[in-house]
Amino acid sequence: MRDVTTLADATPVAGATLTAALETHIRKATDALLSYQQGDGHWVFELEADATIPSEYVLLVHHLGETPDLDLERRIGAYLRRIQGAHGGWPLFQAGDFDISASVKAYFALKMIGDDPDAEHMRRAREAILAHGGASKVNVFTRIQLALYGVVSWKAVPVMPPEIIFLPRWSPFTIWKVSYWARTTIVPLLVLQTLKPRARNPRGVTIDELFLEPPATVGPPKKAPHQSWAWFLLFRGIDSVLRVIDPLMPRGPRKRALEAAVAFVRERLNGEDGLGAIYPPMANSVMMFDVLGFPPEYPERATARRSIEKLLVVGDEEAYCQPCVSPVWDTALTCHALLEAGGDTAVDKARAGLDWLKPLQVLDLAGDWAHARPGVRPGGWAFQYANAHYPDLDDTAVVVMAMDRARNAAGGDARYDRAIERAREWVLGLQSRNGGWAAFDADNTHSYLNNIPFSDHGALLDPPTEDVAARCVSMLAQLGETPETSPAMARGLAYLRETQLPDGSWYGRWGLNYVYGTWSVLCGLNAAGLGRDDPAVRKAADWLIRIQNVDGGWGEDGTSYKLDYKGYEPAPSTASQTAWALLALMAAGEVDHPAVERGVAYLARTQNAEGLWDEARYTATGFPRVFYLRYHGYRKFFPLWAMARYRNLKRANDRRVAFGM
Repeated sequence: MRDVTTLADATPVAGATLTAALETHIRKATDALLSYQQGDGHWVFELEADATIPSEYVLLVHHLGETPDLDLERRIGAYLRRIQGAHGGWPLFQAGDFDISASVKAYFALKMIGDDPDAEHMRRAREAILAHGGASKVNVFTRIQLALYGVVSWKAVPVMPPEIIFLPRWSPFTIWKVSYWARTTIVPLLVLQTLKPRARNPRGVTIDELFLEPPATVGPPKKAPHQSWAWFLLFRGIDSVLRVIDPLMPRGPRKRALEAAVAFVRERLNGEDGLGAIYPPMANSVMMFDVLGFPPEYPERATARRSIEKLLVVGDEEAYCQPCVSPVWDTALTCHALLEAGGDTAVDKARAGLDWLKPLQVLDLAGDWAHARPGVRPGGWAFQYANAHYPDLDDTAVVVMAMDRARNAAGGDARYDRAIERAREWVLGLQSRNGGWAAFDADNTHSYLNNIPFSDHGALLDPPTEDVAARCVSMLAQLGETPETSPAMARGLAYLRETQLPDGSWYGRWGLNYVYGTWSVLCGLNAAGLGRDDPAVRKAADWLIRIQNVDGGWGEDGTSYKLDYKGYEPAPSTASQTAWALLALMAAGEVDHPAVERGVAYLARTQNAEGLWDEARYTATGFPRVFYLRYHGYRKFFPLWAMARYRNLKRANDRRVAFGM
């Protein structure tokens, strides 16, 4: 058997020899991945963002006036110092450009922890912030944080009167026209912006030194690059009117509006998994209960506060706060990788993971998505341990495809049949009018709302995207639907054809970026029966082959989301993005292409002693240009999946990928 070095340096060799060498790599990766399985059958890996969430965690503790855990603060401080960029500030992803909002929050948190403003790292951060225009340049969410601390006045924050909670669906703006993450963030903020609490800040920390002007003079936010001047000026005018009339609003309707906001939050508190199961709404809900006078021991406030503690990742020397947790996503994708790897142990462990997933399907609660699709029965899975109001299409499709593959491998095991059929029904019911699918809602496409002052991040909506639509097409095709027999499938394929870019790639909303989107769509096109000679498939495969790095891998970073994107720009190879490209090319019928063997050799060469892969770079997306993610599981299961599929196809008489992913 050839060793790792020999395989990695190989030129094309006989399939049997290459397959024999791959077995060692696949076995090591499989054993390592199995070692991470939890006792009840599931997998969950760390989900890391940038400096923003751990910084906000520190500021939340001091906003509430809690007695801080000094050892935890020390570890968070160590983490923040380590991820500081060479430019002096903090980026949104590893080796990324300076980001003013992340940098101001990180500086504030470090100063709150007790770092000396004259320390070298603090001086560099301060100089970088001032060189980029000072703290008045931060985004709206950071402005709200600073207003809560009294650093800037509330005139620096767009007006959000609580009465908007009563606006009907036909209104130009309503909470039901924005995404789930915006909705759950905004509603408790309505209470905070109305009552305007002041952070307790027992240490009396201020950051006036980060401003080029007196902080109290900072006015409303400027137009964001993605915003249209006409729309922005219209909404700025509305904001100016609201500032005048807001103090004059009658007390009765205002009281009822605040009560409605609190009722919305209470209905969706979600136990110790938290409001929306993502950090910003969870933190806002705690501050909401605080400003309303509920003491720390009040059950709902205490539960909401505990939900945040469950996001902490505490190591020996460092700690950080995750934006959320990803057990359903991690478990479903791990099951796919193990089913591909094969072997009795791996398959049995995958079935244990699927058995863990099965009862998490939401069958009895019509969540917020039902406002757009009231006649559809629930049947999806959420991303987190629990988030019943907000299941998502991506997780649901991935879970279904794994369950379907497992039942077919077992000769028609019926244990997943009902779950699969209910999920299919829900996915079909959530298709948007343009033929695509979004993550959480249907037809959440009111693009003009990204021009309101509050949406300077440009991520207020949840429109259909190529990657999620492709996943749903893949699922439907794997379950036996065809364009000829399924109007939903036909419309989905038409959407995917329409969204292919001139260079052959597809946009990736939830992963970085065009490599991720192209992988997702090629899987869907293959599952739907489109062959390697289809023009869309051929063009996409050629693009992937063209952008392969000289080391055999593929890479892409967050700069690909820039508004003036003109085509792929090289980035260092990563294991997960290399795996996506390989899976995409194999779905496109290119298993025998030299680029695929070079990619497999890259994965073999970079496999570490544990049997997995090292990957410090961020390869996933929360919100383009605003918030990026590093899934610690991606380097563990995607490369195994790609190598196992390569082995399996090389062994097979039929080179066609038989599954939706």
